Amino acid sequence: MSRPVNVVVLGAGSWGTTVASLSVRNTPTLLWARDPDVAVEIETDRRNSRYLGDRLLPEGIRATDDLGRAAREADVLVVGVPSHAVRMTLMQIANDLRAWVPVLSLVKGLEPESRLRPTEVIAQCLPGHPVGLLAGPNIASEIVDGFAAAAVVATQDDRVASALQPLFATAVFRVYRNTDVLGCELGGVLKNIIAIASGMADGLDVGDNTRAMVLARGLAEMTRLGETMGANPRTFAGLTGVGDLIATCMSPRSRNRRVGESIARGMTVQEAVADLGQVAEGVKTAPTVMALSRDYGVDMPIAAEVEAVVAGLRSPAEAYRGLRRLAPGGEHDVA
Repeated sequence: MSRPVNVVVLGAGSWGTTVASLSVRNTPTLLWARDPDVAVEIETDRRNSRYLGDRLLPEGIRATDDLGRAAREADVLVVGVPSHAVRMTLMQIANDLRAWVPVLSLVKGLEPESRLRPTEVIAQCLPGHPVGLLAGPNIASEIVDGFAAAAVVATQDDRVASALQPLFATAVFRVYRNTDVLGCELGGVLKNIIAIASGMADGLDVGDNTRAMVLARGLAEMTRLGETMGANPRTFAGLTGVGDLIATCMSPRSRNRRVGESIARGMTVQEAVADLGQVAEGVKTAPTVMALSRDYGVDMPIAAEVEAVVAGLRSPAEAYRGLRRLAPGGEHDVA
């Protein structure tokens, strides 16, 4: 009789903890936390108060601060650390992870220096392992609270995705498959920048019509860059594109949206991030995405305005005035 599949999640932030709370309903799951106190709280109290408040996690969830132990136990490895820490974390366990263990990314950012997507960094650090991602319109606290949601497992080999799909699915969490890893991953990265713009719209009280315009044109920018890089444009009409964009831009729990709103109400970027107390990937990703847009010759005016605000070169009000100066052409044109 075959033994159960051991899922190991690296990163005990809100989303990593939530994914572990999904998989533990289906198979043994171990969560790695960098902070020993977080690991102890999860293991003994079934809570992660720093990221998920007083919410009770499912029975059977285990946690450790021993990275090597986590890697050695993994039959499936899930990477949920911030984008800037992916390489550093995985290089420490390259010799501990058994061959052919599939690796799924939860990361929605880019490596700043290389401009590589998380799956590309994983492939470099762990050659020979099947690599994919789990992504979608997922506000962590709502999923822990039992609200219905959906996500996509994206791998180039659909057979691998089919094997991983049931590990994370529950009665109220639907998991779909997609072989367009590039498109699914870019959607999760790019929507964070548009979410900062959406938050600035709220902070400036520019109105729902303006915010809807920014979301729609932001989706056009995301699709344009993705298609130029080789992604399937249909992917951006799905869960990891428009779905994730809507959730991240509209939810008051969205970290990137909250940062944009705080900046528009007078905080500096540094103050807004400190007040958030968690990672807002869009802040670090904006300049990297604009470098990519220049590399591929794709105009992204909304992302450019967000980058200028994040860099302290423009106020949110000036950024929105800058968008008004764009002369509209055909709807499927650039501006």
